[in-house]
Amino acid sequence: MRVNHDYRRGGALAYLAAYDVHRAKVFGRCETTTGIAPFTALVNQVMRQQPYASAERVFWVVDNGSSHRGRAAIDRLATRYPNAVMIHTPKHASWLSQVEIYFSIIQRKVLSPNDFEEVDAVERRLREFEDRYNATAVPFKWRYTTADLHRHLERLDHHDRNREAA
Repeated sequence: MRVNHDYRRGGALAYLAAYDVHRAKVFGRCETTTGIAPFTALVNQVMRQQPYASAERVFWVVDNGSSHRGRAAIDRLATRYPNAVMIHTPKHASWLSQVEIYFSIIQRKVLSPNDFEEVDAVERRLREFEDRYNATAVPFKWRYTTADLHRHLERLDHHDRNREAA
């Protein structure tokens, strides 16, 4: 038997999201690409509303993606929003950011199976899920402590030292 699968690429969509860990609230946006401008738009979306606009400090925990990597990204954020503090997760440890839990939920419950006919359908499904999530979610019970992180980092250092010695 011969099977022919027709595949039509309908474009790509970048879903950026910020997660308020205290309120279990997601702020998402769909963009045609990633980069500094879409990330800045997400930051503006959050920081221009209360309680973030008037908060003493708002921590932005980010991975090392190119749109928010390094000193330039930290300075860009602090210049635009003096009450915002950017915290980078260690390399290969983006799982320390709770928005990654939300993204894993998206992957399992919204995007699998990947059977969308058009990009607009993906965006609609993401928006609908975000609305539903914000209406029902409660904060994650995060059990990973700073002591756990220190133990993990010590294991990584030990592993690196052993590899260098070999």
